[in-house]
Amino acid sequence: MNIDTLCVTGKIDYQPNDKTGAIALPIYQSATFAHPELGKSTGYDYSRLKNPTRDYLEKLVASLDNAEFGFAFNCGLAAITALFDAIILDSKKDEKIHVICSDDLYGGTERFLGTVGQKLGFETDFVDTTELSNIKSAAKPNTKVIFIETPGNPLMKITDIQLTAEYAHSIGAILIVDNTFLTPYLQQPLGFGADAVVQSGTKFLCGHNDTLAGFVTTNDKKLAEKLETITKTTGSGLAPFDSFLLVRGIKTLAVRMERQCQNALAIVESLKKNPRVKGILFPGLPESKGFEICRRQAKGFGSMISFYVDSRETVEKVLRSVKVIHFAESLGGVDTLITYPATQTHVDVPEAERNARGITDTLLRLSVGIENKDDLIEDLQEALL
Repeated sequence: MNIDTLCVTGKIDYQPNDKTGAIALPIYQSATFAHPELGKSTGYDYSRLKNPTRDYLEKLVASLDNAEFGFAFNCGLAAITALFDAIILDSKKDEKIHVICSDDLYGGTERFLGTVGQKLGFETDFVDTTELSNIKSAAKPNTKVIFIETPGNPLMKITDIQLTAEYAHSIGAILIVDNTFLTPYLQQPLGFGADAVVQSGTKFLCGHNDTLAGFVTTNDKKLAEKLETITKTTGSGLAPFDSFLLVRGIKTLAVRMERQCQNALAIVESLKKNPRVKGILFPGLPESKGFEICRRQAKGFGSMISFYVDSRETVEKVLRSVKVIHFAESLGGVDTLITYPATQTHVDVPEAERNARGITDTLLRLSVGIENKDDLIEDLQEALL
């Protein structure tokens, strides 16, 4: 079955327990479930452990990723936390686990690894993973995890998933890919050798900026068992109503992504002509470093654009002047949002390090929505006057 059909219907064998024939997924807003008799269960006992609405969503997202196992959490960072909690369950007491991460990574992930992750026993190095030689140079005997985000956030760096997976496995490490920017509709990392995929369901999967969610998918049974233990122990599973909203949002994922990608390409062409724009970061530009790799491992370039303007004053004017576009954090929804990474998504990264990476005070990030492209272009161009 094609993925755009899967988004709407799910797999044929993924049927809700409801027998009324309802087209919309029922919301099982129940904390607990009755047992038919002693020693028997309906398969659902307590919603912290398993809930029918969340169960359906998890199977749906797993099917989109061509994964056997899927887990839904109450936000993207909860998904990342659960994944690292699951990894630490396999470690020996006082063992330090070395993690190699992309240096173009969501700021919240960096904050987690630098604070809670450090306390859990992870030591992390951030490197430019677009070059495998950098990963090899950073590797240590205790390197057990390589974590990449591709395209990166916010610099849109592209990492070769297959090449990185092959190297990770050669040293006994696992590869985790944050696939938030492209979603399973455009990119399927497990098919290129990744061991686990994490994504913020708040973004494109939900698509309407009205709930928080996070997902982990994997074909690794042992890792899945650990994730199940973490979910029922920490209580971080997604609530029934939020699960319903995600299923509803995913139904239109394919059509939204197509429109958003088309709009992004048109906006990039417009930004190229603006004298105040001093650089555009977008994997769909043929001259960009990762163009060929992205084209090989994804069927589209997404709708995330970062661009540099000529001054901090221009940044302030743009953020003050946009009318159709909203100045807000987050991404992936039907509404176009503009974000200032230096004070929003990456505010916890030290300024000197931000600047060294290219996250300067003249960088803006645009999440392109489904509005008419001409209105978006006009709004941006007027703000950039």
